[in-house]
Amino acid sequence: MDSQTSQSSQAPQPSPSPHTFQVDLRGLVDLLSHHLYSSPKVYLRELLQNAVDAITARRAAEPDAPASVRLFTEPGALRVEDSGIGLTEADVHDLLATIGRSSKRADGLQEARSDFLGQFGIGLLACFVVAERIRVVSRSARTPDAAPVEWTATDDGSYTVRTLPDDARPEPGTTVHLVARAGAAEWLAEDRVLALARDFGSLLPYDVRVGEEAVTDLPAPWDRPYPSPAARRVALGRHCHDLFGFRPLDAIELDVPLAGIRGVAYVLPSAVSPAQRAGHRVHLKGMLLTERAEQLLPDWAFFVRCVLDTDSLRPTASRESLYEDETLAAVREALGERIRAWLTDLAAGDPERLAAFLAVHHLGVKSLARHDREMLRVMLPWLPFETTDGRLSLEEFARRHRVVHFTRTVEEYRQVAPIASAQGVGVINCGYTYDSELVEALPSVRPGTVVAELDADTVTAHLDAVDPAVELALSGFLATARATLDPLGCDVVLRAFHPLSVPALHLDDRAARHEQARAQAEEQADDLWAGILGSLRGEAPRARLVLNHLSPLIRRIGSLGEPELIGTAVESLYGQALLMAQRPLRPADSALLNRAFIGLLEWATNGEGDR
Repeated sequence: MDSQTSQSSQAPQPSPSPHTFQVDLRGLVDLLSHHLYSSPKVYLRELLQNAVDAITARRAAEPDAPASVRLFTEPGALRVEDSGIGLTEADVHDLLATIGRSSKRADGLQEARSDFLGQFGIGLLACFVVAERIRVVSRSARTPDAAPVEWTATDDGSYTVRTLPDDARPEPGTTVHLVARAGAAEWLAEDRVLALARDFGSLLPYDVRVGEEAVTDLPAPWDRPYPSPAARRVALGRHCHDLFGFRPLDAIELDVPLAGIRGVAYVLPSAVSPAQRAGHRVHLKGMLLTERAEQLLPDWAFFVRCVLDTDSLRPTASRESLYEDETLAAVREALGERIRAWLTDLAAGDPERLAAFLAVHHLGVKSLARHDREMLRVMLPWLPFETTDGRLSLEEFARRHRVVHFTRTVEEYRQVAPIASAQGVGVINCGYTYDSELVEALPSVRPGTVVAELDADTVTAHLDAVDPAVELALSGFLATARATLDPLGCDVVLRAFHPLSVPALHLDDRAARHEQARAQAEEQADDLWAGILGSLRGEAPRARLVLNHLSPLIRRIGSLGEPELIGTAVESLYGQALLMAQRPLRPADSALLNRAFIGLLEWATNGEGDR
């Protein structure tokens, strides 16, 4: 008994019956419209795409087969007819009745797969975004004797299939009828359908019409013959205005045969931020894939907008953007090389157009040149920089000056530019994006060039020293001035320099500012942090106030006999020098300015009362 029970308990159990997933079509349509597709308008692209794929499949077997797509509108309805390969009843049951299966898997369609626009079997399902009922009537070109077949589906997930008499569809091909769902009739209106068809299908290789209005417009504007280069520029400029809304500075041919790419890049007429994401129009085998392709070009090429047609790039599942893969990376590199070649050609043969371009988009070229030594070499005579000699290229500036001095910030440049210029010291303002990297890379493309960052010591060294006897005579004045500014971490130096209109010059560098910030933080910290910050105290040079002995004002202040008045005057000179250098003011600096201003007013009014 035990043995029998044991054997019985180990006997195999029957397998449970498999079940089929039930698809909520309404929920799936909601998913498509709100998460996969950016807009209901993609329904028309899917219809055009299915029609073009069907024609492509038929022509793979019959090269001379008719190739036409016709769209007809009625109030709240749309009819799309194509002369493609068509379907049999078995195809309908196998393909249209299974959500997500692509009709391109049918025999005869697979052979032409490399020419298909789509890679995903969304197909007619996308039409439920705007339609409550879809009716498909089709006749197969592969089985001419088969009767026409009708497939009708509604958005509740139900469908019917039946065969029709021969006269219902005498010729091979497919007709799709859509009936608009509530609130979506506008998407099937004639004007909307025509606009969408032209937007999506203007470069399709077959004859596509909405009623009698032509949709396709071939050859593409960049492939058309023109009587002259000027006529070509005018035509492409008009094309750019129609697509992007601006008149381009220039048009760059984008011809990459190995990647199956033909198109044009339009140069923006005004400067844009490098951080602004560019939107490019990409057609895939003639069908518009996206008008917002952001990853098509290198980041430095933010000054152009592209429109092109390709047969090599992969679309994402929504067919509204590009799949990031090795092919796209190679295309990005190739297109960047084409834009780089255009810049090189301008530099070699059309300097006026290059100068006009750089006047607007020098930032993009600088971004390219900092990573591309050859481009830096080519652009050296053209890239503009702000210098003490005016706006010059690096090449011209390096010819004028034995040492190329530069500052890393705009504030540092404003500090020293007037004085350095008067002393014959050339300085480049590298406080703008990419400039310091390019100047530091200058010796790599111009051997023998000496590049040095300008600091306070260098500026002071170029100022004329004062006669020792004169400085000795002013020792009392200088001692008072140094004692006044010592709490602010600033030394006082006496020099002679031009222009005479500058009585005092405030000089510091990044090391000095770092030490000032550390000292200020130490004052405000608790004992623990003050000890830590104190241990970080460096031997960095302090800021300095350089007094101009050639200035009549400095000579008058130096002759004052009252230490308190000398201190107030020196504080005023210090504050004015800070303001002229456009340095950020610390709380102590602001307090000093206020104190000096009030002190001078008191001195002036007291002096007036005594007179």
